[in-house]
Amino acid sequence: MAHPPLPDLLRPQSLKDFIGQPHLVGPQKPITLAINKDQVHSIIFWGPPGSGKTTLSKIIAKETKSQFFETSAVSSGKADIKAIIKEAQAPLLKTKTILFLDEIHRFNKAQQDFLLPYVENGTITLIGATTENPSFSVISPLLSRCQVFVLEPYSQKEMTKIINQGLKYLKTKASKTAINFLINFSNGDARQALNLLEITAHLYKTITLKNLKNALQSKFLRYDKTGDQHYNTISSYLKSMRASNVDASLYYLARMVDSGEDPLFIARRMVIFASEDVASPTALVVANAVFQACQQIGYPECQENLAAGTVYLAKAEKDRSAYDAYMKALGDVKKYGNLPIPLNLRNAPTKLMKDLDYSKGYEMYPDKDKNLLPIKLKGKKYYV
Repeated sequence: MAHPPLPDLLRPQSLKDFIGQPHLVGPQKPITLAINKDQVHSIIFWGPPGSGKTTLSKIIAKETKSQFFETSAVSSGKADIKAIIKEAQAPLLKTKTILFLDEIHRFNKAQQDFLLPYVENGTITLIGATTENPSFSVISPLLSRCQVFVLEPYSQKEMTKIINQGLKYLKTKASKTAINFLINFSNGDARQALNLLEITAHLYKTITLKNLKNALQSKFLRYDKTGDQHYNTISSYLKSMRASNVDASLYYLARMVDSGEDPLFIARRMVIFASEDVASPTALVVANAVFQACQQIGYPECQENLAAGTVYLAKAEKDRSAYDAYMKALGDVKKYGNLPIPLNLRNAPTKLMKDLDYSKGYEMYPDKDKNLLPIKLKGKKYYV
């Protein structure tokens, strides 16, 4: 049998051994309380690669004595989920069932819809893991049935502790310079750091800065085309376009394409970027056209569509005022809830509503400065 990789060998088996995420697993924090009270509900873990999403899921299952199924949205479909649900519904089963679905953002709407009734009736407790914003990648009905917990990249102190555990297991040592290189290279990704540490130890026995850099010649370690290690590259790509740096944007695009990144993943981020960061509404038309072209054509030809769209978005004038204004409005919605809508703006399809002054005083084309917001927000300016 193949030897398990170092990150699996060092995976903590209990909450007390888990490193990082103190806002979730510290004393009186939500995961700790949920486990102690045996009241774990369906969860979405949102965070960068190697931040402990899988490990936390396994610990939750173990410490709540739940039946645990682990699968990935990349490699599984509805048939696989049906088989798990059938087992969870077995008449003699007396334990709860946790389904850990890695990369849940890869499931399409129909696949996510299929999970809904079983999450709703408690047949399964779903724990989804994603590196993508679940607001965009998980359907609203499923999202409303789950608690969303945000995981942060490991800090330098936490990474040092994890790397030292790896060195101890491998029965080797590393200089401070080599450890610092591992920390900077992994950018808070524990799995990436341990993988590089392990392959360096196997190839060269000693952990030096030179040996670490030589081990990095492996393309697999630089980028995992299944999507688990793409976080840093897509971030660099988007930030380069935001800075209107065409050359850097094309470079990071080329890295993703060359590593086999899903072209629809790249195009989808372009569509979001076109609305968030670009002044002209034409950008959204261009980005959508690139997305459709990638759907219809695929690799290798669609890399030309991606390149053309990247150049257009990178060169376009940048303006986040619409996005920023919306986020301010959303902040007030979350802060104040459903404030009463002014009567003159309310719909009045019945006589009773008209008698209650619904729609009274409505003007189709009022002065642009006339207040149309709820009274509590009168005079509030979001878009400036």
